Amino acid sequence: MALVRIARNGCQQSGGSTSRYARVRDMLCEESSVSRSHSPFSGNFTAFQQNVTPRRNLPFLSGIGMPAGATCGSRGVRTTPQYEFVQAQRAIEESDSEYENLKYPTLEATKPGEKPRVVVLGSGWAACRFLKGLNTKLYDVVCISPRNHMVFTPLLASTCVGTLEFRSVAEPVSQIQTALAKDPNSYFFLASCTGVDTDKHEVSCETAVDGGEPYHFKVAYDKLVIASGAEPLTFGIKGVKEHAFFLREVAHAQDIRKRLLLNLMLSENPGVSEEEKERLLHCVVVGGGPTGVEFSGELSDFITRDVRQRYAHVKNYIKVTLIEVWPLYWFIKLVFLRGNKIGLVRGVVKEVHPNKLVLSDGSDVPYGLLVWSTGVGPSEFVKSLPLPKSQGGRIGVDEWLRVPSVDDVFALGDCAGFVERPVLPALAQVAERQGKYLVELLNRIGKQEGGKASSAKDVPLGDPFVYKHLGSMASVGRYKALVDLSHSKDAKGITLAGFISWFIWRSAYLTRVISWRNRFYVATNWATTLVFGRDNSQI
Repeated sequence: MALVRIARNGCQQSGGSTSRYARVRDMLCEESSVSRSHSPFSGNFTAFQQNVTPRRNLPFLSGIGMPAGATCGSRGVRTTPQYEFVQAQRAIEESDSEYENLKYPTLEATKPGEKPRVVVLGSGWAACRFLKGLNTKLYDVVCISPRNHMVFTPLLASTCVGTLEFRSVAEPVSQIQTALAKDPNSYFFLASCTGVDTDKHEVSCETAVDGGEPYHFKVAYDKLVIASGAEPLTFGIKGVKEHAFFLREVAHAQDIRKRLLLNLMLSENPGVSEEEKERLLHCVVVGGGPTGVEFSGELSDFITRDVRQRYAHVKNYIKVTLIEVWPLYWFIKLVFLRGNKIGLVRGVVKEVHPNKLVLSDGSDVPYGLLVWSTGVGPSEFVKSLPLPKSQGGRIGVDEWLRVPSVDDVFALGDCAGFVERPVLPALAQVAERQGKYLVELLNRIGKQEGGKASSAKDVPLGDPFVYKHLGSMASVGRYKALVDLSHSKDAKGITLAGFISWFIWRSAYLTRVISWRNRFYVATNWATTLVFGRDNSQI
């Protein structure tokens, strides 16, 4: 062990660093006064800062800057007696495990008689659906996420153009699961998970700070639910991360809205050339999936109703182009967009520059706003985990959403995929249904006394998870939408288009918003937009 080697080398060598011996001396005091920093962890949280007051009756530590156990005097060097060295070495070994815990603050493992602890990584669709249904009479819960809210992603495109306000699409995690704010042993930590130790049943975390140095801590778990989501796919294309906007967080929508309004205002300044106006007001969307189609439709509606009224001087310059490789599933949706005067370009982006992108055929597409929506893939955190992987690099799970070969670890949502079955699409309805299934499973395990670590091996799990696709919906602007109720891409089903589809789309999403407060916000925003137009003047 590291401290044993330090002490042993100090007893054998004649020199050394003053700071090194000082650290060893302070760690091995016979008596110390430890003051815990204030925290809400009711004694279960190992404090990071330790104030140690040493007693100087350990001869082997009395000489600082000299070999441990040696002092300089007028008549030579006196060494520590052998029995004192054995006592010192034993003190080092006993303190080694304690030293490991002092390196990081640690929310320690639950003790007998305490409720088992479920740790949830993430605050997306899957995580929040799980948190909402968890029985907190059976479990304590800890949620760890770099954001403290859930984003209702299907409505995020509407916030970019003022149809909805940002507060309408975000729900605090502590309101979804009130135990995180009220229960004494349940917490929400604003942090990112950096590692999982399945042998010790603990996760390592790094605080999410804006500037400054983050600090690290550990949290022990009885059951671990990994629902950390995925990251936008860039396919390694140069310049995408530097110059394109993504649309997955509220901050992304705010940045898009700012850029859109900024370009509109800059284009009206005197001296701006015709070519520059066309570039500034050219909005390019890459990706014909649900997000790309809905955002293109919202932009088209914004141009038709608002730009022509509020920015009449440049109304003829603004346009929207959707770039896609033309998947058959979205063919009808892309065709329908033609009626909204959205340009469709079939091609593959090769490279992205600050003011233009280059397609695989060598053609250039100038832009003022570039939104990238080409799907999602596993995050760097998921790739780094020493867990089985499914197709596409997701965390591998079995039919009960358990991670094979490890105990008490589950994964769901965009970060997980079946090992022996086809990987499900990265859709909100998949994540939500997995969260509902898993919370029912863990509640059932908890009622059968299987909530503690490694205690659910003999508990029957019941039926495995089965996913049934309910169809897809997409808004395309102008109070029109597309509703496809097919159960798969190739199956036949009901397909609707127009105002009735738009009404169904809005009504369906309104019922899925988490709280009645946000439902009121959304309904009010929609009604106001119908009567007075969008709220795009607050920035």
